[in-house]
Amino acid sequence: MALHDYALALGSNRPLSARRTPARLVAEAASLVGEAMRVAALSPIILTRPLGPSSRLFANAALLVESPLAPSEMLAFLQDIEKRLGRLRHRRWGARSMDVDIILWSGGPWRSRTLTIPHAAWRDRAFVLAPLAAIGPKLRDPLSGLTVRHLHARLQKAKAKVDHRPRRH
Repeated sequence: MALHDYALALGSNRPLSARRTPARLVAEAASLVGEAMRVAALSPIILTRPLGPSSRLFANAALLVESPLAPSEMLAFLQDIEKRLGRLRHRRWGARSMDVDIILWSGGPWRSRTLTIPHAAWRDRAFVLAPLAAIGPKLRDPLSGLTVRHLHARLQKAKAKVDHRPRRH
């Protein structure tokens, strides 16, 4: 049985209760993944601003796992975890109790009707790159060949340019 390595991104910005905060839901999702497969690394949980119309902060983390599951099976497994943790798929960019995305896998690029690996927008998202750089800085984007560390540094540099532009009054 062949084992595959996966890099996963976890995020939550909708608590299920006062005790099940977004950060706790991310930790709970990581634990549920770990019950079914070997977890090689879990990043620290970071808080980030949302994209789109949601106003709640996200709790984000990255997870490196080893599994015999093929990408389509991994997707079904992760969607089941999302559902168990209260995920409702009703609004794009809306608040969510749990979101788990497959960012990379050891088999290189993958495309099906329901899944694209690497994740389409991961290179431009600090909330994915920062946690992933903490645990897998040498992982490579199979399309560009760049490491996660390099992609994260480029994104930070681009953000710094935008943040330091002279402002007109």
